[in-house]
Parts: sequence; C-alpha cells; structure tokens
Amino acid sequence: MSDTRFSKPLIYMLIGSALILALSLGVRHAFGLYLVPMSHEFGWGHNVFSLAIAMQNLIWGAVQPITGAFADKYGSKIVVAVGGALYSLGLLLMAVSSTSLMLNLSVGLILGLALSATSFPILLSAVGRAAHPEKRSLAMGIASAAGSFGQFIMLPSTLLLLQNIGWSAALVVSAIFIALIIPLAWMLKAPMYVASNASALANKPALSFKQILVLAKNHIPFLFLALGFFVCGFQVVFIGIHLPGYLIDHGFNATTGTIFLALIGLFNIIGTYSAGWLGGRYSKPRLLMGLYGLRGIAIIAFLVLPLSTWTIYGFGVIMGLLWLSTVPLTNGIVANMFGVKYLSMLSGLVFFTHQVGSFFGGWLGGVNHDMTGNYNMVWTFSIVLSLVGVLVHFFVNEEAVIHD
Repeated sequence: MSDTRFSKPLIYMLIGSALILALSLGVRHAFGLYLVPMSHEFGWGHNVFSLAIAMQNLIWGAVQPITGAFADKYGSKIVVAVGGALYSLGLLLMAVSSTSLMLNLSVGLILGLALSATSFPILLSAVGRAAHPEKRSLAMGIASAAGSFGQFIMLPSTLLLLQNIGWSAALVVSAIFIALIIPLAWMLKAPMYVASNASALANKPALSFKQILVLAKNHIPFLFLALGFFVCGFQVVFIGIHLPGYLIDHGFNATTGTIFLALIGLFNIIGTYSAGWLGGRYSKPRLLMGLYGLRGIAIIAFLVLPLSTWTIYGFGVIMGLLWLSTVPLTNGIVANMFGVKYLSMLSGLVFFTHQVGSFFGGWLGGVNHDMTGNYNMVWTFSIVLSLVGVLVHFFVNEEAVIHD
C-alpha cells in the first residue's frame, strides 16, 4: 500500500503545480472581462478582441507539442520559468495596446507562447511522471482543480481592478502576479516514478521520439481522443470569452458575468478533483462520454429556460462541474496509452486540437455577434459538438500501446 502513497517530492511538486496553474489560468480566464471595455474605448467590434484571443489559442496549441518536447528533454522547470517571463511581458504589452496589430502581438503571439509553457500539458505531465500509475489520475485531478481555484479568485479580483483602476492598470497588476511563476517553477523537481518491475522493462529497447510520433499518428483511439478535445476547446472558450458580453446584451451588468465565471471556477475545483478520482476507478472514455453529454443538456436548458440571475448562476454551477473535468481524464488516457516518457509532447499533440477548437469558439463567437447581434448560431453549434464529443469517445480505449 505504501507504494501508492504520494511521496514528499510529489506533494511538493503538486503544491508548485497548483500555484502556477492557479496564477496562469486564473489570469487567462479573466480575459473575457476585457472584451467590452477595450472594445468600447478603441471603437472596435467584438471581432477584433475575439480574433486576438482566437489567435492566442491557435498559437498556444500549435507550439504546445514543441514546448512539450522541450519539457520532456530539458525538464519542466526551465520551460515554465521562461513561460512565466513571457506571460508577464505579454500582459504589459497588452496594457499599452491601442491597435489591433499590437493586440494580436501581445495577446495572440506572446501570451499564446507563454500559455503553452505554463498550463495543463506541461504541469500535468510533470505530475503524471512523478505519480504512481494507480494515483496518476487523482494527482492530475488535484493539480487541475488548482487552476479552477485561481479562476475563482482572479475573476472577482480582476473585476474590482477594472472598476477601480481601469483595464490598463489592471493588466499591469496581473503581470506582477504572473511574475511569481518564475520562482515557483523551481518546485517542479520530483523524480520520475519508477515501477517495481523497471529492471525487467529496462531490457526492452527504448522507442525514439520519431517512433513514438508514428505510433501515435497511427493509433485510431488516440486520434479520436484528440478530436474529442476539439469539442472541449470550442465550448469553454466560447462561453468563457463571450458569456459576459451575451449577458450584457440581455440587460445584465458586468458583475453578473463575473460571478458566473467565478462560479465555474469554484465548482470546477469539485469537478476536476472528482474526475481525477473517478478516472482511477472507472473507464475514462465512458466518463468523458457522460461529461460531453451533460454539457449539451446544460446548454439546451440554459437557452430554453427564461434568462434570470438564478438560471445564469445555475448554469455556472453545472458548467463548473463539467468545465475542465475533461483534462485529467484526457491526459490520463494518453499516459495509459503511451507511458510517461514523452507525455508532455503527446499531451501537447492532443491539446493542439483543443486549441483549434478554442480558436473557432473564440473567433466565431465574435463574428456571429458582429454579423447578427446575437450568438444563436454558435450556441447551436456548441450543442451539436456535445453530441460529437459523446460519439467519438465511444471509439477510445485506454489499452497500453507501450508500457511505462
């Protein structure tokens, strides 16, 4: 039994990962609060800010496998520290952005690169490598929950900053907090878990980087898993960026949208931890089928029921439970399929499709609103994608292609 307990180095790493994710994702999830004030000040349509966020997600996803490969080869702490520095720089440049070109440079390019080094694929892979296989899903769930706590704390804090010192100064304050990631990165130094049968496996020839890529490319369940993550990216970025604006269109104030997003962050703590715990006991693909199905039902109910403060907050609670619960389950499946040696890179490949979905969720939301004055088309597409998410995970299994 002692072999499956969390070691002291792993606990130390979990604390560091939790704090980094709380900062990185907490600030990132508050970006939607800047859409309306920045768009109004510079006379932009929603499409300008939406495109910058969409580019951020696309660049984030495109470089994630490369960032993951660097983390696999040189260690997570170096990659995360560099990412923290870039993150602070991007926020400072965003604070002085007054043109769409400057906004895309800061929000799209620099923050996209920074997030690829300071978010789930890098941090959860580091945790997954250090955890016992039986506890890996739970450890990832604990680290994932921390990102949600950051969202819960940072959203109301950001709203207070926006209301009291303005959007530009609020970004400078956020940049100062993000700089804390640089020293926190040195907590990511737990050793890789070594199985008791490691000596027997050591005689097996190690697969090269290229061989792993070929295996992943030809493994159909892995491709379906990646397709499922597209659905997740589309839905969470569309709702996270555009729901505050959607509520303002319907007569609610910015506080209502902020509380909604904070509720997502609060209840996602429960959702991600529970997903990690359940993933260690039940089929992860079947759990993902249930999550995507429930998301679709929740969106339908939100659109059908009369819009009120209570239905908004209720939607926030339900979506919070389902929000990033997909992350520990998806990363856990990748680890079960291919082991942990190249986990950052392989998780990055799956995450790329998540970010392609994020690109379209963020961008199409702005396009739909500017063309029609509403978000009806994208809401409908989000519901259809929930069905896609259920179907594709039917063809995903956790069978090991290679073993740790």
